[in-house]
Formats: sequence, structure tokens, C-alpha cells
Amino acid sequence: MGALPPAATAQEKIVVGSKGFTEQVILGNMVSLLLESNGFKVDRKIGLGGTVICHEALVRGDISVYVEYTGTGLTTILKKAVLKDPEEVYQVVKRDYEDKFKLTWLKPWGFNNTYCIVMRKADAERLKVKKVSDLKPLAGDLVFGATIEFLARPDGVPGLTKHYELKFKDQKGMDPGLVYKAIAEKQVDVISGFATDGRIPAFNLVVLEDDMKFFPPYLAAPVVRTELLTKAPKVAEILNRLAGKISDDAMAALNSAVDVKKQDAETVAKDFLKSQGLVK
Repeated sequence: MGALPPAATAQEKIVVGSKGFTEQVILGNMVSLLLESNGFKVDRKIGLGGTVICHEALVRGDISVYVEYTGTGLTTILKKAVLKDPEEVYQVVKRDYEDKFKLTWLKPWGFNNTYCIVMRKADAERLKVKKVSDLKPLAGDLVFGATIEFLARPDGVPGLTKHYELKFKDQKGMDPGLVYKAIAEKQVDVISGFATDGRIPAFNLVVLEDDMKFFPPYLAAPVVRTELLTKAPKVAEILNRLAGKISDDAMAALNSAVDVKKQDAETVAKDFLKSQGLVK
């Protein structure tokens, strides 16, 4: 551990939050471990809830930091129209979060966890579906499954079905942990997934091409209360050490280690940070 930095000895704890799905639990642990290994005291509120719950907790000061996705900040929090250029999306959320909420977006960690539309491989081959627009004539016979949040988000079902002119036979909202089980057990035919989800190959599923470019980029980056950075500027420098370090494939492998191989999320997070030389 080494000696504590002077600022860390008498400070209050930094409260780290995350959303409830596997990737977020891993990322929340990475934030916590990075801060702890640099002498900060951390209180973990991992798996706090969905986007709005985490955002409101951050604004209120119930938590000090969590990892968010640029496209989610743009559409769900700022309620802005979808933009396609990753750098533009980042600059818009960075500016508007500071102005509206006194929150700072740090540097993106590298991967783009975009939403994607997913089917069972066998069905996609049988129905000759390769891209989302191929679903248009078939949707009336298919049941769509997603998280309750995705059914309501502007960059979720309402926008997607309008953009692609899709009318599904039914739409089922469920807990994030049940979506893949539902498609594996044929309770639903099409789901929304995350591009970095290791269960897509593990469950013999296939990602359909977003051929009409509906989804914005979703670069993951820590969002921190600006007030904390004023008191402890080192926090930004520490968390920016992961900037650009996690590729899409690396994130998918970490998710798979937890979801498919049933490894502990904190252990998976720590092993990755060790491999990058960021913690001992």
C-alpha cells in the first residue's frame, strides 16, 4: 500500500456506485480498487439500481462517482436527440453535465458498450435475418424481450421500433439477469443486449447489424461530482489511468468470466487491474 497521501488521512470516504448488471458491478469494483490502492477510503454502493437511480444519487451526493455511458447520458439523462460521432457525444455530455449538474466526465476507458439487437443463431439463419431491418416483415410473429428500462428509454424500444418500423407480436420487460435466460428458453425471440456481453457467444446468439444506424455510441467513463475533484484532484488522475485501456473484446471477456464462468466480479476486476500494472 505504501504511505497514504496527506489528503487521504483525514478525508471522508469516497462513495462509489454502479448499476445492477454484471459489467457495471465489475466497473464499480475497478473504480473502488483503484482509489483504495492509492490511499483513499471507499464505501461501495455497487449494484445500486438503474440509470436514473444512479444519476440522482450522484447529483444528491449520496454517491461520489459511478461509470456511465456517453449515449445513455445523452439520451436518457439529457433527453437529447441521438448523435452518431463518439467524440461529439462525449463533448456534449461533458459540457452539459458540468453546466446542469456540477458533474465531471473523466476520460473514456476504451470500450463502446452499445446496445444491440440479438436473436438465437438458429432462428436468424432459418429466417435469413442478418440486420435489424430484416425483422420488419417478420416482427408480427416475434416476441421482443428487454429490460424494463430499455422498453421506456428514447434510445430503447420507442425509438427503435419507430426508426425501423417494427411492430412486434408482444414486448416483455424483465430484470437484466433474466433477458438471456428468456431467449435461451424460447420465451422471447428477439432481445436487446450489450455488445460487450460474453453471453452472446456462450448462448449461441447472434447480433443483428444496426444497418440504419439507430444506436448512439456508448463509451464508458467515470462521472464524478466536481466538488470531489476540487477537494481531491488526484481522483481524476487515478481514474484516468484506465483511459483507453479496456477494449470491447477485453470487456466482453471480463463479463463472460463472471456471467458464464461464475467468477467473483471483484476478483475479475482486480486481476485485470493487476494485468495493467495499476494495482499490486
